[in-house]
Amino acid sequence: MEEQVCMALAKAGGLAALGIAAIGSALGAGTAGASSIGAWKKCYAQSKAAPFILITFIGAPLSQTIYGMILMNTIIGKVAAEGGAAWAAANWAACLLAGICGGLGMCFSAWYQGVAGAAGSDALAETGQGFGNYLMTLGVVETVALFVLVFSMMGLG
Repeated sequence: MEEQVCMALAKAGGLAALGIAAIGSALGAGTAGASSIGAWKKCYAQSKAAPFILITFIGAPLSQTIYGMILMNTIIGKVAAEGGAAWAAANWAACLLAGICGGLGMCFSAWYQGVAGAAGSDALAETGQGFGNYLMTLGVVETVALFVLVFSMMGLG
C-alpha cells in the first residue's frame, strides 16, 4: 500500500477516536438532559425548588470527548514524531484500530454515564438526597473511559 494512504489511514484512527467519543458524549448528555428536564418539571409541578445541581449529571459525559481528542492528538503525534509515512506504513492498522476501539469504549462510557446520570437526576429531584453517591457512580463509569484512553495509548507503543 502507498505510504500516503497508510498515513491517511493512521490519522483516520485519530479522527475516529474523537468522532466516536463525541457521539457517546452527545448520547449521554442528551439522555441525562432529558431526564433532568423531567425531574425539574416534577419539582415545578409540586412547587418544590428545582435543583440546579442536576446540570452536573448532564455535563458529566462531555469529558469523554476530551479523552477522544487526547487520543486523536496522540495518534496524529505518533505519525508525525515516529518518522511520518514510513512509520505509518508499518503501523497504520494499529492506529486505526486504537482510534476505533478506543473511541467505542469512550462512547459507551459516556452513553451509560448519561443513563446513570438520568437515574441520579430523577432520584435527587424526588428525594433531595444522595448527590454524593450518584456522583460516585458517574465516576466509576468515567473510569472505563480513562482506562480505555490509557490502554489505547499504551497499545500504540
